[in-house]
Amino acid sequence: MKYISTRGSAPALDFEGVTLAGLASDGGLYVPESWPRFSEGEITAMAGLPYAELAVRVMAPFTAGSLTEEQLRALCEGAYGRFSHDAVTPLTQFDQQHWLLELFHGPTLAFKDVALQLLGRLFEHFLEKSDRHLTIVGATSGDTGSAAIDAVAGRERVDIFMLHPEGRVSDVQRRQMTTVLAPNVHNIAISGSFDDAQAMVKAMFVDPALASSHGGRFHIGAVNSINWARLMAQVVYYFAAALQLGAPQRKVAFSVPTGNFGDVFAGYVAAQMGLPIERLIVATNVNDILHRALSTGDYSAGHVTPTAAPSMDIQVSSNFERLLFCEGGRDGAALAEQMRGFEATKAMQLTNAQRQGAAALFTSARVDEAQMAQAMAYAAAHYGEIIDPHTAIGLHAAREVGVDPAVPVVTLATAHPAKFRDAVERATGARPALPKRVGDLFEREERYDSLPGDYAAVRDYVTARATQSA
Repeated sequence: MKYISTRGSAPALDFEGVTLAGLASDGGLYVPESWPRFSEGEITAMAGLPYAELAVRVMAPFTAGSLTEEQLRALCEGAYGRFSHDAVTPLTQFDQQHWLLELFHGPTLAFKDVALQLLGRLFEHFLEKSDRHLTIVGATSGDTGSAAIDAVAGRERVDIFMLHPEGRVSDVQRRQMTTVLAPNVHNIAISGSFDDAQAMVKAMFVDPALASSHGGRFHIGAVNSINWARLMAQVVYYFAAALQLGAPQRKVAFSVPTGNFGDVFAGYVAAQMGLPIERLIVATNVNDILHRALSTGDYSAGHVTPTAAPSMDIQVSSNFERLLFCEGGRDGAALAEQMRGFEATKAMQLTNAQRQGAAALFTSARVDEAQMAQAMAYAAAHYGEIIDPHTAIGLHAAREVGVDPAVPVVTLATAHPAKFRDAVERATGARPALPKRVGDLFEREERYDSLPGDYAAVRDYVTARATQSA
């Protein structure tokens, strides 16, 4: 399997190459040269498989040439053996049409664990093979940071630098990052928003001064969903849920609380692979750039509004570029020009081809704070389920969009409610407790550094501390 950049001028790479590279050298994102596709019979044969084995079946086409099936199986078994539920991503029924896909049974209580537990092992496998060291730089709006840090903490060939917007993540989210005291873990709180942090991370990937530092031995990698390997691992749970609900003989719809567009783009990939998805509902909060883009073609960034769903407090959704590329004729040069315009002005209009292509599968909904709280209260009162704010946004959208009643709708539950205790308690009157495996979180020592929202300051911090192990 070969991978190409959405901006057309970076060299094609194999799976090992894109895993270690993260962002393409031309500033684009890697996507497969073509989509592998399963037949109806092949999908039917996946029903009933344990999660790790299903993951092997789904991901093997993407890793071909870089991993043997046996190597991939060992990595998957190691990754998913750490989850607290044997099903890894269990499905819960709400009512006749609505279902909840629980993606929070990993070690840091968020859906990011499903991909990052595997990605950490992929890094280790490929770095040992090539005798290299990797400096991971990431930005988080809450959950990516803790999941990535858990996945690589203590690994000898990896340093991780994680940026989060100071004061804009929940106390549980922050502590899950800052209480990991492994020597290869560096937490940075920056002044500003997640978008500011993400822009700094992207800048580091194309900074020639960084590429030439440390005698040319400074290798930078990504754990955000700009990294193809992370997004690939998220495709699996769409297959897992749909198979339980009758696929491929029955279509399924998914409602996905969405910030950076990675999780819902994984659903798009599943559909390209042959999974019969009726609709992907892109559920945004008041930071609604994706809703505006999909409903009117207006992809224009505004100011980030802090909310009780901080992982969605984003105005620039990195993975949306992958969809624009795929539905815009896979024209890298044209997309590069389009993205240059957006980066200069923070505004652009989708082309007719991009709008029409997206509309074939995607629907969107904007959910405000009151509607989010109402959905949390509704889930508690009618279903006996306590859900987090992000999941509530997905549930509200699932119930409002109007999918055919014969089609099951699966809302992705992206985080454990205890990660957002205050917001959940305000909406439901119940204060969710942390699971026992993280119950002592507020007794642990914290360690992080606060930096201004200045690229040079962050870049110099990273290079200074990565020197010893580069």
